[in-house]
Amino acid sequence: MSGIFLHLQRVHDTVHDFRIFSYKKLIKRKDFSVPKIFTGGVDISAWNKLNEVEKKKALDKSWYIFYSFRDAETSKLKRMPNIKGGANRFKTKTERLNYLSMLRDTLEFLLEQGFNPYEDNDLTLLNEETQKIDKSIKEKTPTQKEVIAKPIEVLSDSLSIKDAFDFALKIKKNSVSDTTYNNFELRIRKFKKSLDETKPITYVTKKVVNDYLNTILNDTSARNRNNTRTDLSSLFQVLEDNEIISENIIKKINVLKSNPERNKTYTPEMQKDIYDHLEKNDPLLLLFIKFVCYNFLRPVEVCRLRIKDIDLIDKKLYLKTKNKKVKIKIIPKILIDDLPDLSVLNPEHYLFTPTGLGNEWEATENNRRDNFSKRFKEVVKVPFKLGIDYGMYSFRHTFITKLYRELRKNHSQFETKSMLMLITGHATMTALDKYLRDIDAELPEDYSHLLE
Repeated sequence: MSGIFLHLQRVHDTVHDFRIFSYKKLIKRKDFSVPKIFTGGVDISAWNKLNEVEKKKALDKSWYIFYSFRDAETSKLKRMPNIKGGANRFKTKTERLNYLSMLRDTLEFLLEQGFNPYEDNDLTLLNEETQKIDKSIKEKTPTQKEVIAKPIEVLSDSLSIKDAFDFALKIKKNSVSDTTYNNFELRIRKFKKSLDETKPITYVTKKVVNDYLNTILNDTSARNRNNTRTDLSSLFQVLEDNEIISENIIKKINVLKSNPERNKTYTPEMQKDIYDHLEKNDPLLLLFIKFVCYNFLRPVEVCRLRIKDIDLIDKKLYLKTKNKKVKIKIIPKILIDDLPDLSVLNPEHYLFTPTGLGNEWEATENNRRDNFSKRFKEVVKVPFKLGIDYGMYSFRHTFITKLYRELRKNHSQFETKSMLMLITGHATMTALDKYLRDIDAELPEDYSHLLE
């Protein structure tokens, strides 16, 4: 069996070109299983979702090709020795996968041509085939002049734009929340409408995408253009991970500088006035806002809460994030004191509904969020004449700023940020630093004496 790796190296260049022209014509025999690649025990299509520790753990394991061949005595498929071929000397996922993919394709070709691992590894059979392959390639390969003069010919068996996009969307739907997917799918659908869906996916070039993004930029804003680029890149990464395309061309498209929209922080007086107003006119909306203020949740996260997510005995809140993971946060006493007994309510019902806590309410996440956004506009924004810079999200900025400044009275900047990370849920100190800069949480002392 040790000689099979030498055969794989010897025939790869010829096989690679041959398979392009005749892949569909090859007859798959039933005396072997299709060779597959072991990638360190992880799903290679979800590689970008792994953290650095998980990636390193997968790369520390041996990657190899495995397949089975039918035993002549038992007539059953028998697992053959793994083929590593020196692949593990490569330290990155891309290099290792590309190398093993080449060996796998070559091995499959040999098996399709009648190669038998139980017999002597003599490639006499292949020598005759190689001459035919060389002749076929020469007849079908255009000259350099022809390549320049004509557009690249796409394989007839390449996935169409429609099929490729549908495949990637199905993968994405199972990995993100409904709200994230709906926004993602909307952008992808708009892009797909600008294309001829019957053409192969390889017709989508960098120029095609750039032209579309320029249209988005001219019609809307740099921010929307960048968000569209991000979603398209995410889709094309799925296609690359599943070997439908050779590379994610969107990565080569630059991100434009944009001025992000920012929710302003409420002043102490504004916050008190709004609290007093809601106490009299809409106590339910006030409680909703308090989850934003005291638990530092985003409004859409509050909309996701069900009765069963609130554990008043253990004082814990179980939050479903946009990537479908569950985060645990404590419920501070200041919020628990405002909550009624929830044990009598249906645990499957949403905590906040238009008619009260824990009532029956069938609505999508988008509709639930829009309902409370419109409610806030009618009850708060209109009476207080607030502009577009103020919203429910502004309360999160307000109370994180308040908490930060209170902690800074007795702690260093680093200590304050370290404690704040546990409360706000920011994943990294860098992310928290950026957030605090954006909301101007850290302000200097009065410097008038320096100017005298």
